[in-house]
Amino acid sequence: MAGWNADTAAGPVGFGTVTLVEGSSFCISSANGDIHPEHPHGVFHEDTRILSRWTLAINGQPLEALTASTKEPYRALFIGRVPRADGYADSPLIVERLREVGAGIMEEITIRNYSLDETDCVVTLHVESDFADLFEVKEARVQRRWEEIRETEGDSLTIEAAWQDVRKGVVINASGADVTPEALTYRVVVPARGHWSTQLNVVPTVKGAVRDAPFVRPALGEISPSDRRRQEWVAKIPKLHMGNRSIERTLRRSYDDLGALRIEDPAHPERIVVAAGAPWFMTVFGRDSLWASEMALPVDPSLALGTLQTLADRQGRVVDPMSEEEPGKILHEVRLGVASGLSLGGKSVYYGSVDATPQFVMTLASVSRWGFAKDTISALLPHADRALDWIRTYGDKDGDGFVEYERLNEQGLINQGWKDSWDGVNFADGRLAEPPIALCEVQALTYSAFLSRAWMAYDAGEPALAARLTDEAARLKRKFNEEFWMPDRGYFAVALDGKKRQVDACASNMGQCLWHGIIDEDKASLVAKRLLSPEMFSGWGVRTLASDMGAYNPASYHNGSVWPHDNAIIAAGLMRYGYVAEAQRISTALFEAADYTDGRLPELFCGFGRDQVTEPVPYPTACSPQAWAATTPLMLVTSLMRYDAHISRGGFWMDPVLPESYGDLHITNAPMAAGRITIDITGSEPSVQGLPEGIVFHREHRPWLTEMLEQAGLGKEG
Repeated sequence: MAGWNADTAAGPVGFGTVTLVEGSSFCISSANGDIHPEHPHGVFHEDTRILSRWTLAINGQPLEALTASTKEPYRALFIGRVPRADGYADSPLIVERLREVGAGIMEEITIRNYSLDETDCVVTLHVESDFADLFEVKEARVQRRWEEIRETEGDSLTIEAAWQDVRKGVVINASGADVTPEALTYRVVVPARGHWSTQLNVVPTVKGAVRDAPFVRPALGEISPSDRRRQEWVAKIPKLHMGNRSIERTLRRSYDDLGALRIEDPAHPERIVVAAGAPWFMTVFGRDSLWASEMALPVDPSLALGTLQTLADRQGRVVDPMSEEEPGKILHEVRLGVASGLSLGGKSVYYGSVDATPQFVMTLASVSRWGFAKDTISALLPHADRALDWIRTYGDKDGDGFVEYERLNEQGLINQGWKDSWDGVNFADGRLAEPPIALCEVQALTYSAFLSRAWMAYDAGEPALAARLTDEAARLKRKFNEEFWMPDRGYFAVALDGKKRQVDACASNMGQCLWHGIIDEDKASLVAKRLLSPEMFSGWGVRTLASDMGAYNPASYHNGSVWPHDNAIIAAGLMRYGYVAEAQRISTALFEAADYTDGRLPELFCGFGRDQVTEPVPYPTACSPQAWAATTPLMLVTSLMRYDAHISRGGFWMDPVLPESYGDLHITNAPMAAGRITIDITGSEPSVQGLPEGIVFHREHRPWLTEMLEQAGLGKEG
């Protein structure tokens, strides 16, 4: 999930960094709650940093951090102490900073005096706002100099700035403080064995007006806007109880993180979409947002619908080499508040993704199969057809039947699949593959796209169109198994390079191909064996690259690391081909890894072997929370439940194989078509209540699209 032009890595945010996120706002700070301009810290709203310094001092001393506790994804409690001036170790002054992120931040500061004497305190908050866009901060290249005006009025400080025709501002409210343009100061006496407390609010402005209502401390019995939003989210999603309390905690953490990563489409505030991840990707990414919403379908299908609609609105219309836009293409990344010319070649949308376009068609069909929003699905079908047209033309420029990529300008992403780092596609000896590159999983996604649209056509009473698309899929499957398979290696090439040579590295990409069903049955066992080999399986998950490959590095972004979402897709693919024990092994390893990060799986972690390091090793700049990592636990469990529906066929399928160590599972309020169902699994024996009228429960493995199309008389593949 690299941002546009991944050649420039994100700078380190510092040890002990705390990230809070709520919708399109997030905050990055140090462990004592301070925001330092020398680090990529800040309070960000719609990709703009509205606070670049927020440092607290008591009697001129910064706080010594004791602990930072994230209560919800958007709220944290920082506890520190004031160092003593006389050199003694223990301090009687303990400071609590309760911070909540929304459209800005609310912070409550409390000083507790544990001495027997009252204490004079000068409490100072130094404040700066540089209004830098997210790319400038992430890449440590903040260079613009805004024309800034600071105004004080009573207990408020307003900072407004202009650059060319862009105007931005922020208001800080600090009741009871002495306010100067540089700082907020309180002079207080904290009673013996007592405390002092105050509250501050920081909100962005647009054209001088406050963007959203300021944070205020809720009255007794009331809740904050962020809490209300969370409660509304919790009320609409399934509720679960699991015998294994550790796994239950991870699943609930996933619910919370997914809820916090929901953002509004500014053009359609009623439409909720999935942001890719915090801190640097709180925006819509075609690939990431589609995968996350696909994996979250059993939890909240409206996320997939909103994401599909937003991507359809921005579907490519013209050929533009700078943004890599092409007719029918689905975007890679859109930025809401980035100043023109600073990031995406003067554009706010960048299209350098080879896989988002077929994935759009696949996700649309998934929502359709689950029986949600038929009218919306029908309205999106022309966009699916335009996506398929892109696949056949711009996606396959040389007409060889495979979808390839090659960047259209020197600033674009070199690699445009999900492993989009500059060195993410390489040969077994470590040499980099040269474009145009045809990735194996992109062909699998394309295969799914053809079959997905075929099923929607059949479902709509268009058998001729369904037959043509099924034939396209069958031809692609045959060609893929002929040209990507390496019989002497026993696994699939990760790609074909610009000279149509097999890129022979052993990589996790082929595991994702299992999920789509493009791999021939006679090759699946060898793929499964290779994925679980010591070179590929670290003990915590499947590595992105085998340890015996030339480019392997356990601490790299894509060449030996472990990505939870990648593993979830692989596990689901193994389940599809009947490799239950292998899927259970991956699932269990990831849930065990989550125990070391308080139940939250990060974007990725390093690929060191479990026999070498007894805990998962964090990757320094991994996003957390991150959308497809948050949805990974959901997909792991639903895959082992073998849980799916085809509402138009009146069927709901489930045949669970949860490991005994997971315990019993009880789910209520699970969405199914227009209703809500209850699921109980006791010792792998399922029962279902509340199915909508006309839906029949089948205790068997789901009928995949390929089988359904064959049953519809649309021919065998081969």
